[in-house]
Amino acid sequence: MCGIAGIRRFDGTPVSQELLAEMAKRLHHRGPDDSGFWADGPIGFAHTRLSIIDLAGSPQPMAGASGTTQIAFNGEILNYRQLRSGLTYPFRTNGDTEVLLALYEQHGPSAVTELRGQFAYAIHDARTGETHLFRDRLGILPLYYYADAKMFAFASEIKALLPAIGAAEVDQESLHDYLAHRSVPAPHTLVRGVRKVPQGHHLVVSASGEVRTEAYWELPRESEIRKVTPEEAVRLVDEALTASVRDALVADVPVGAYLSGGVDSSLITALVARERGDAELHTFSAGFGDPRVDEVHHAEKVAGIVGSRHHNVTVTADDFRDSWAKLSWHRDAPLSEPADVAVFRLAELARRDVKVVLSGEGSDELFGGYPKYRFALPTRLAGAAPSFALKRLEKALPASKARLGIALRALAEPSYAERMRGWFAPFTVSERAELLGGPATRSVLAPYENGRGDAVRRMLYADSHTWLADNLLERGDRMSMAASLELRPPFLDHRVAELAFSLPSSVKVRGGTTKWVVKEVARQHLPADIVDRPKSGFKVPLDAWFRDGLRDMAYDLLTGPTSFVGKTFDRAAVRALLDDHSSGDRNEQPRIWTLLSLEVWHQTLSW
Repeated sequence: MCGIAGIRRFDGTPVSQELLAEMAKRLHHRGPDDSGFWADGPIGFAHTRLSIIDLAGSPQPMAGASGTTQIAFNGEILNYRQLRSGLTYPFRTNGDTEVLLALYEQHGPSAVTELRGQFAYAIHDARTGETHLFRDRLGILPLYYYADAKMFAFASEIKALLPAIGAAEVDQESLHDYLAHRSVPAPHTLVRGVRKVPQGHHLVVSASGEVRTEAYWELPRESEIRKVTPEEAVRLVDEALTASVRDALVADVPVGAYLSGGVDSSLITALVARERGDAELHTFSAGFGDPRVDEVHHAEKVAGIVGSRHHNVTVTADDFRDSWAKLSWHRDAPLSEPADVAVFRLAELARRDVKVVLSGEGSDELFGGYPKYRFALPTRLAGAAPSFALKRLEKALPASKARLGIALRALAEPSYAERMRGWFAPFTVSERAELLGGPATRSVLAPYENGRGDAVRRMLYADSHTWLADNLLERGDRMSMAASLELRPPFLDHRVAELAFSLPSSVKVRGGTTKWVVKEVARQHLPADIVDRPKSGFKVPLDAWFRDGLRDMAYDLLTGPTSFVGKTFDRAAVRALLDDHSSGDRNEQPRIWTLLSLEVWHQTLSW
């Protein structure tokens, strides 16, 4: 994995190497092994490298053999050897970067459809005067940009854009999205004027400064659903996932695996162990010293089964207090999930032994793993339910019934789009309007309300384009890159994703069992008690910490005289949240976390 950045001026002003160096400096953690710059008058690229393939070669930015193209590339093209064998090109290196250049020079922008892997890259073509940006199909790797009448700038992380664009401001409309999603779905961000290249999109900047984006890939449509038996579905998923894991092991450095003890990471680890044979495999898990949420003993059991060398790290309340600001800087956004801190500590642990790690990310959003998918049809039909009664019942629930409370809050929302995101939303639509003095003027979920098939499929489609791409994958990239570790999620090979969306929902949520087809695949590689135990997830015991070790910090940050949250939202309402949680009457942890993360992020960004 690497960091890329660049700038293109439309007034003819030359791009200085000093500016490119300042942009690259903010991406050093993404590529501590090397850095490089290229400038040609009003355009320039910068690159920081984490060497994974062709360790001694492939410096970037790299020029094409024609002398008319330049590339800055972040990612791994896992089928680059196969692609290279079909090209007639005067190769000078043994890596995947030059394969990208050769493909572009011979086939143009459409060559992106030949790639397997995770990537974000920019190519400038002097022949056409165009600059092209590409982001991988599922949005595993990030790519941000800023455009105005004078210039266009891009980077792997928002912080690297700031030297080019100057002062930043909070995008007020995106605050609505943040309170609804715990992140901001593409193409928007919390920083005004900065946008994301959406997953599976190609962006073109013309010589005149026109910027246009277009999708080069999309998930299969409802008409492409296969007619398969459950047994055939299990076989297809097993074959696709096995092939994906095999490809994900392509590297010239040590590769390990995250192992939480859940079905997804355990299955990936078992497949990795089978592919590697007798080669030593390092696995890694995180715990919290709390038996209510720890899965460490499950991970250790799986490690014993597959024969891996296992490592654990314990995450404490002090880790949150000490690293929150640092990790907010790395994420360029509020830490949307308490697990962000744990994922970083896990990445730190893994980086001691390996440079690449595989994870089970993406399985839930492709194959229906969350409990909410069992409620997909009620979510769609709940508009007829008396929302006031559902809200009253939710308010009366004790803190121990948090999961039921989430369901009631979601089902009480006024529209299908709001009910879909209500399962993950910290604040309801009415709460957001009250906090921000009015309703949102845009709906990022509106495109997913109609025309995508049955209720489960619609929910999966929305989650794969918002929750997965803009929350979980953003977290995975930033927290691993903060430790200079490359993360690869085999479930998000685009062939696996295409297969998932070509299968009927009946093999995903079956007989009340979520993620049925993945569990049946896992059953062929793991003991039944690993497969059948209840889903736990990467939970952090913040409900208790916000009443104890982190209580004073929460009050100080959210109700203090200089608080951004206190100035932007109703200070009395924020204090009421804290008081309700401290008393033990309600579990307000998701809402406290959301506001605290926003406050800490605002303090860390250079405004």
